[in-house]
Amino acid sequence: MSEKYTEINSKVIDKWVEEGWEWGQPVSHEMFEKAKNNDWYVLLTPTKPVPKDWFCEIKNAEILGLACGGGQQMPIFAALGAKCTVLDYSEKQLLKEKEVAQRENYEIRIVKEDMSNPLPFEDESFDLIFHPVSNCYIEDVYSVWKECYRVLRKGGILLAGLDNGINYAFDDEQKMLVRKLPFNPLKDEQLYRESIKNNWGIQFSHTIEEQIGGQLRAGFVLTDIYQDTNGEGRLHEFNVPSFFATRAIKK
Repeated sequence: MSEKYTEINSKVIDKWVEEGWEWGQPVSHEMFEKAKNNDWYVLLTPTKPVPKDWFCEIKNAEILGLACGGGQQMPIFAALGAKCTVLDYSEKQLLKEKEVAQRENYEIRIVKEDMSNPLPFEDESFDLIFHPVSNCYIEDVYSVWKECYRVLRKGGILLAGLDNGINYAFDDEQKMLVRKLPFNPLKDEQLYRESIKNNWGIQFSHTIEEQIGGQLRAGFVLTDIYQDTNGEGRLHEFNVPSFFATRAIKK
């Protein structure tokens, strides 16, 4: 385990993007044009669009896409007139952001950084943080919530897509429970080897205490929540929720 696990994840996600990973497929020109006419949606979780009343006034808002590369959400916000910054640790995901920005001729600040480190932004820099499902790739999520609170302005909004961990307990066919939770390869050598062998990256399940309790301890006020499924597979067919999204504000 000499290489830092987030470095491993960065390389694994680069490989997934090269192989056609769905979360690395940027929006089309047609979707960008529709967004300019206020016909748009974005996802925090696999299938359910984020309610539009969860957002602040997007035009001229300073928006941070946190671990949000891939050219799927930030171009929509740019089309709506936001001032966008995207932070991600995958070079390939950030390249997608750059490609869309060049194609559609808008400016975006692109930052390659590991979100398990302190965020490289001044206090109270943003009006909204958009954080799709991604903290399953870091061990400590509380540090992220603290940093989100710090870089948001008073009244700022944190929108987060979160994994409830259930997928990690099942086999690939989602028919049998095969692993105990929490799922943490850094504390299980066999699981670490299995993760590397199967090209999963080093992923982590997180509890509701970490995900929602962590936001509350950081100072956020939770204002809304919804759950979602995987979008495919056996758990989805049985409508088993595996993700949830939260809206929280900095008072």
